[in-house]
Amino acid sequence: MQKIKTIIRKEWAEVFKNRMVLFTVIFLPLMMTALPLIILFATHDSGMDAVNTQLPEQFAQFCKEGLTTGECFQVYMVSQFLLMFMMIPLIIPINIAAYSVVGEKTNRSLEPLLATPITTAELLTAKNLAATIPAVLATWVGFALFALGALIISGSKEMAGALLDPMWLLAVLLVGPLMAVLSVNFSIMVSSRVNDPRVAEQVSTVVILPLLALFFGQIAGWFFLNKTLVLIIALALAVIDVGLVYLAVRMFQRENILTRWK
Repeated sequence: MQKIKTIIRKEWAEVFKNRMVLFTVIFLPLMMTALPLIILFATHDSGMDAVNTQLPEQFAQFCKEGLTTGECFQVYMVSQFLLMFMMIPLIIPINIAAYSVVGEKTNRSLEPLLATPITTAELLTAKNLAATIPAVLATWVGFALFALGALIISGSKEMAGALLDPMWLLAVLLVGPLMAVLSVNFSIMVSSRVNDPRVAEQVSTVVILPLLALFFGQIAGWFFLNKTLVLIIALALAVIDVGLVYLAVRMFQRENILTRWK
């Protein structure tokens, strides 16, 4: 365990010297948090409460008991962008994990690390934790700020309860870490096979595409997230993560990495 902690501290000391990584970890969650709050504030006085009209079907399913027409509209609009909190644990690890192998090789710090008496499993566990922990913490902090802002702006317990639906708590607290693990291990696999940190980052961004499809699909009204769908996504991610961890260990061949990049 001490070896893992030492490598994590080493990873953070090196990776966070990169301004792009710092920007991603700090400003991306703030930006993702600000956008739904801005939408919530902008639609606060939309005037829909004064309009006696039948809500569209896509609005109605967000309209819980005790909410007005205008509040239903707000919940619908904000919910479209809460998926962004599931993107944070996917995007942040890419910048960290993609650099973790090829970046160290470029800086000539990988050879001494691989020469130490540490197993591949311990090494990859440390690199997983070093990339996953900042991503998950940033996601949780961002969502906590959103929850606080939603309580202040909405001024209604019913409204805040609708915005902070248990489905979103499940998505952020459970699906978020699973997505971070997926992103980290995919990035490590890519990083162990390429020779340029920029190429590693660019290829690793492929992992974001399925979530972008989910995001635009919900905006288009093709489907809407619910607790059942979130649980299915969590189960699928757990299975995929196990497979990716296995593949990452198998593909991380220490001798080949050292000899191929001489």
